[in-house]
Amino acid sequence: MLCQSCKKNEATTHIKRVVNGRIEEYDLCPECAKKMGYTSLFSNFESEWNSLLGSFFGGGLPSRTSATRCKSCGASFSEIAKRGMVGCPDCYETFYEELLPSIKKIHGNTRHNGKFPSSSGRQLAIVNELESMQEQLNEAIARQEFEKAAELRDKINELKGESKNG
Repeated sequence: MLCQSCKKNEATTHIKRVVNGRIEEYDLCPECAKKMGYTSLFSNFESEWNSLLGSFFGGGLPSRTSATRCKSCGASFSEIAKRGMVGCPDCYETFYEELLPSIKKIHGNTRHNGKFPSSSGRQLAIVNELESMQEQLNEAIARQEFEKAAELRDKINELKGESKNG
């Protein structure tokens, strides 16, 4: 699809906005989107992050991401930030710490809290519950709440038994 502004380049950005109750939608190329003030979610993220952490530690932090590249697609975090999209599934693992704040900002959470499709049923719900309980267990251990940790451990073992049987 061609950019609706310049009508020359391939449109890669879809803009949807509501003005006076009316929905307007545009498909723009990266250049036109930038000219109109629509920038990537990740733009300036790396420098802002280093600046924020640098203020806590009394100086700039060395940027691990400038040299680190995804083992599968070869993307660096700065390339991901410029494009506004991740190169491949392995990028999430490679740049987990860098992407986490943006993922939380976009989705409000980093784990699924909604319904599960009926085809995945109980098994997927058990996996999600196990992950949640494991986090609670780790927190209880860190706070030295060993009785609570023991209860959680027992519940986790019980759920693991259900997942094997069901």
